[in-house]
Amino acid sequence: MNGQTRAVHGTAAQAKSGSHRMLGLALGGGGALGAAHVGVLRALHEAGLAPRVVVGTSAGSLVGAAYAAGLSPSQIDAAVRGAEWSMFGRLRPSPRLGLLDSSALLETIDRLGGEPLIETLPRRFAAIATDLRTRQAVILDRGRLGIALRASIAVPGIFPPIVVGDQILVDGGLAANLPIAAAQQLGATFTIAVRIRPEWDRIPAMRSTRRIAALEASPDVLMIRPKLNGLSQWSRADVPQIIDTGYVAARTALEVWKGQRDRVA
Repeated sequence: MNGQTRAVHGTAAQAKSGSHRMLGLALGGGGALGAAHVGVLRALHEAGLAPRVVVGTSAGSLVGAAYAAGLSPSQIDAAVRGAEWSMFGRLRPSPRLGLLDSSALLETIDRLGGEPLIETLPRRFAAIATDLRTRQAVILDRGRLGIALRASIAVPGIFPPIVVGDQILVDGGLAANLPIAAAQQLGATFTIAVRIRPEWDRIPAMRSTRRIAALEASPDVLMIRPKLNGLSQWSRADVPQIIDTGYVAARTALEVWKGQRDRVA
């Protein structure tokens, strides 16, 4: 995996010119708040929606990878409700580059059926990381799934960076906490986007802030914003409530969206 942006199954422009729409799903980062994505998947399944392109940042990459690998929303729900922090990391002997060793995540993936190559997953998938050298988002859509996920969740100070070639990769939330643009680059012509937390306040230019707002307001994007105030991104105790909150937010957004489509039709 060299971290280069790819769209082997067709570019966004090609997909838009075709006779069908390519449904994408962009899942944002936010620690344990990412459990809200599980509720969103359940609501999408009930609505008969099955995204073909899935892109996730940090916690969103973990849930997104499980979905892209073919696990059902109920299977993902059970896995998330039963998850322990030890499934993602263990204390490092020397915490100089991070308190936890994320290699434990590889053991978790192995227990769920082994570590596949990203390009062999049933759904088009990418995890988003940040290159410390360039401070740019990196779309990881090729190679070993475990490496991509470890890079995407590598919160500085908690997990050590992941080195891939000449790239030093850390948590994708530093560059793109909600990867709408990446989903479009991978071929999505309509994207359901789930924002768990705001973008980091270290965006280098107001132009970037305006671009993010424009993406979220696009007619080709359906935004879902679960109301997670007061719920912890670092505690597992709130996970059941977080899942339910994601489900309610998705159901509400989908009902509004369907009503708008029916009025236009």
